[in-house]
Amino acid sequence: MGGEGDRISVVIPCLDEGAVIEGLLRSLQPMRDLGHELILVDGGSRDGSAERAGPWVDQLLKSPPGRARQMNAGVRAAQGDIFWFLHADSTLCCDPLESILDALTAEERCWGRFDVRLSGNSPLLRLVSLMMNWRSCLSGIATGDQGIFVRRHAFFSAGGFPDIPLMEDVAISRNLKRLARPCCLRQRLGTSGRRWERDGVVRTVLHMWRLRLAYAMGADPSSLARRYRQCSSPAQDS
Repeated sequence: MGGEGDRISVVIPCLDEGAVIEGLLRSLQPMRDLGHELILVDGGSRDGSAERAGPWVDQLLKSPPGRARQMNAGVRAAQGDIFWFLHADSTLCCDPLESILDALTAEERCWGRFDVRLSGNSPLLRLVSLMMNWRSCLSGIATGDQGIFVRRHAFFSAGGFPDIPLMEDVAISRNLKRLARPCCLRQRLGTSGRRWERDGVVRTVLHMWRLRLAYAMGADPSSLARRYRQCSSPAQDS
């Protein structure tokens, strides 16, 4: 069962996020002051991300690029009872510590995620956020943008993140769902809508739907990652 004595290890994969990483890490310092752990896993940034993050984290790790590899590397070094996976461009819109601990108090609860809110100027992004949260609640599948949190024993029972270049969040959600339904918290995490606005909101939605459908039908994640990158800027989002 959950409890106030549980320690949370926040694991953040990062690749060339120097413009935003300090903002996220500053907002997490109250958790660190209470004894929780911040781990940043850098995948080879060339923009000074690791140097900027260093003073704000308990562990700064290096890893080959790839969110799944980076997050698994963070877990191997983590000391906490609960792992919380955050993207580097996330912003906190609530008190995450209390929300996570309260969500995992029940004995049958072992993982969950937050609602997400995409930042940006397009009013369509509000609708996209609503649909993402609604779909996640119905399906029990979380995305990385939603800040997946999971108890240590459940993470390892689910096999961790599979070493695939895309859809690692969908894959671990499927495995975790066999253990328990997720806690779908209504508190929101902000995440950047930069890719959506850059590539077009409707175009990005349709593209992601096609990729998810292809993955569900057994497509190779490596080929899906290439298709994903073809519709992204030369600088990969971390």
